[in-house]
Amino acid sequence: MKKILPFLLIFLGISTFSQQIESFETILNDKISIRALEIYDNKVWYSGTDSKFGFVDLKDSKNQKQIKLSDEKLQFRTLAQDQDSFYTVNIESPAYFFTIDKKTLKYQNKFSDVSKAAFYDAFHFVNNKLAFAFSDTDDNRLKLIMYKNGEWSFFSNNVKLNQGEAAFAASNTNIASTKKNVWIATGGKASRILRLNLSSGKIEVFNTPIIQGESSQGMYSIDFLDDKFGIAVGGDYTKQEANINNIATTNDGGETWQIQASGKNAGYTTCVKIKPNSKGKEIISVGDQHISYSSDFGKTWKKISDEKGFFVCEWVDGNTIVFAGKDKISVMKLKSAN
Repeated sequence: MKKILPFLLIFLGISTFSQQIESFETILNDKISIRALEIYDNKVWYSGTDSKFGFVDLKDSKNQKQIKLSDEKLQFRTLAQDQDSFYTVNIESPAYFFTIDKKTLKYQNKFSDVSKAAFYDAFHFVNNKLAFAFSDTDDNRLKLIMYKNGEWSFFSNNVKLNQGEAAFAASNTNIASTKKNVWIATGGKASRILRLNLSSGKIEVFNTPIIQGESSQGMYSIDFLDDKFGIAVGGDYTKQEANINNIATTNDGGETWQIQASGKNAGYTTCVKIKPNSKGKEIISVGDQHISYSSDFGKTWKKISDEKGFFVCEWVDGNTIVFAGKDKISVMKLKSAN
């Protein structure tokens, strides 16, 4: 087996990163675009195009189920969960907020946004009782839906967005949180970080050095380890190979950002996730054309796969990562350090 494995990895378009990759397996093939994932009950849960929602069992990929949440061909690019339910909202107007019971998979349309500009980019639970969904807006004001203690409402704020500043529904990951803060990343002609203090309700806005200025540029994904360290990735989806000023890290909770690996990374990136229990040192990222890995807090990156068509990733545990995108869900296992 040891003699065969390197050839298998090459066949899959994967090059080893410090001999860490053990296997790479596709567990779902379907005519679907998936940009949002959740892990629950040893299963990968997903939402996608054509109103599709479902799961694949990580222990037995033959155990899978898919349902349609609507007779309309809705596009879902968001997925979130609390203790009892999954939640998703479609892009474009009218936007329907669905609640799906985890036990029965029965679903309901609990809330709607009929404004013309409704386009929900991300849905994120801070804890079991509080969540936020981020939408494009028609009046240059930050638009958030808040779900709190079972109630839906528009989150009142006075944050003004710049002309051409919006967000990208690329991987459901332009919102991140800790117990203290929620961060939201914008993109387009301006790409900034908005930090909501959960205690005071105050939102602070910080500029970033990430590439911006065109509607296709900016931050696409963020992740935070704690109230200090965070990472942002993105680029320009019209220029997949462009890799200048598309990765940045912060050590002060998003107030200031430092560009990393400019000109020395694999290009346009749609999702970034910090490895659990690595204290921020190890990070995985994915774009349409690559899967990349950092083992030094995002300062340098190694492309570990040329596999194309992935948009979103999620850690299952310290050795297992799930990827999804165009027509597939795949699982990468890394060799244990021990």
